[in-house]
Amino acid sequence: MKFKFLFNLVYLFIFLGSLEQAAQQPKQSKLIIGIVIDQMRYDYLTKFADRYGKEGFNRILKDGFSLENAHYNYIPTYTAVGHSSIYTGTTPSEHGIISNDWYDKFLKKSIYCVDDATYKTVGNNGNYGQKSPKRLFTSTITDQLHLAQNMRGKTIGISIKDRSAILPAGHTANAAYWYDGDDNNTWITSTFYMNELPKWVQEFNADNKADEYLNTSWETLYDIKSYTNSRVDDNIFEEKLNGQKAPTFPKKLKELRVKNGNFDLIKTVPAGNTFTADFAKAAIIGEKLGKSEYTDFLTLSFSSTDYIGHKYGVSAIETEDTYLRLDKDLADFFQFLDKQVGRNNYTLFLTADHAAVHAPSYLQSLKIPAHYLNMTTFKKFVLKTTKEYFNSIELIENISNYQIFLNKEKLENLGLDVNTVAQKLADEVVNYPEIYKAVTARTLQTAHFSSGILNALQNGYNQKLSGDVLMIPNPATLIRGRKGTSHGSGYSYDTHVPVIFYGKGINQGSSSKRYNITDIAPTIANLLKIEAPNGTNGVVIDDVLKK
Repeated sequence: MKFKFLFNLVYLFIFLGSLEQAAQQPKQSKLIIGIVIDQMRYDYLTKFADRYGKEGFNRILKDGFSLENAHYNYIPTYTAVGHSSIYTGTTPSEHGIISNDWYDKFLKKSIYCVDDATYKTVGNNGNYGQKSPKRLFTSTITDQLHLAQNMRGKTIGISIKDRSAILPAGHTANAAYWYDGDDNNTWITSTFYMNELPKWVQEFNADNKADEYLNTSWETLYDIKSYTNSRVDDNIFEEKLNGQKAPTFPKKLKELRVKNGNFDLIKTVPAGNTFTADFAKAAIIGEKLGKSEYTDFLTLSFSSTDYIGHKYGVSAIETEDTYLRLDKDLADFFQFLDKQVGRNNYTLFLTADHAAVHAPSYLQSLKIPAHYLNMTTFKKFVLKTTKEYFNSIELIENISNYQIFLNKEKLENLGLDVNTVAQKLADEVVNYPEIYKAVTARTLQTAHFSSGILNALQNGYNQKLSGDVLMIPNPATLIRGRKGTSHGSGYSYDTHVPVIFYGKGINQGSSSKRYNITDIAPTIANLLKIEAPNGTNGVVIDDVLKK
């Protein structure tokens, strides 16, 4: 009886201790981190799995929740569009970022997604800071967190690319920082956010880490013979750095930087990712993220993977080596978060803004259907069509992003109906060898495609901004030279990306069910118990969240 009493007493103390410990734990995460890896295909997780360490990708795969069949559900799959869709929970049809650059039919010129001449550069005397998120029509999850906390807590956006820092951080961000290379070598921002760089940014710039990273050579992390997941080092499908005789290792950066934009070269080597992580760590310390009573949000995008991917392609040793090194950068960053913020005090998600196709020239060498579209020749075909059917070569205002913009003023002067001309063009361009499908804006406004690639095209169509005829190329078709690769389509090689949730409030597990990239924002909103972004049409992924 006495033993039973003592046992119950000990159990009571343990129980009360656990209650006290639970009471000391924050109710929700003190810091949310959104990590976007530019141009990361899902199969980079599986293809290099046995080469990754335990504390990088494999840590969050093991202890977090992985969506193995997550896709982008719109066209085009470009950087600005991807980052916007992740953080707004909707597609270009609603958020308005329809490409990186697009033809503005009101201004009658091509525009860049975050350019804004009403603001000035903060950090140097150049013009690269004249930016803002004004073209993003809807709110972001970062905006919603600020609104829910009555503008308390901090939101910071970080990326080497301006658009990848600005758009995720939203309209209410405390700051967004991007890198101005060339001969400037400074992390900068815009007067949209502030009038002077914080002291910690000034100190980071003064440290000149980029110079340290570039005064070396890029050599493979491991014996080059061990890179059996990739093509041989010297091949005809890869671009080379200016000054190189072949696209091979080692790449003597100290010598090559002079002919490759000086500090811009860091964008195109794995050290660019390390450099970005260094800046993110400095931001967490300098801004005391995760240390207040409110929840902070850090948006972090790694861009060097995209620059390297474009130059060398999906199957290059350079690409494999970049991901092996990024795995180490992530391991170091996660351990930093454990120490600085606390292992049970933060939640993160990791995804990509798009994936990429194998170089069509490489696929052709394997007898897999693949194509290159010559835009000069295609434009001549379109003008020939308008001449043949409407006796004019002045009906086309612009052709870009696989869209045709008609000259409405000229059509009206000639007494031509916009919809008639657009439909005739759609009927004719679909016969062009590299064009697979073509539909008019009117079709996308009046019909509903519930699935398939035309559904993706419809989700990417914005009635206010898009063209009059929208086209889809054949699978594995690019508009570029035969070396390196790109992205932008609605095919699975561009849409299938990793989505991993990890940290406080996240279940352990995985799912092979198909989800859309637009499901991330409402899921994070549900985790934080706040309103989702105002254009959201994604769903909450219940399996991800602990209840």
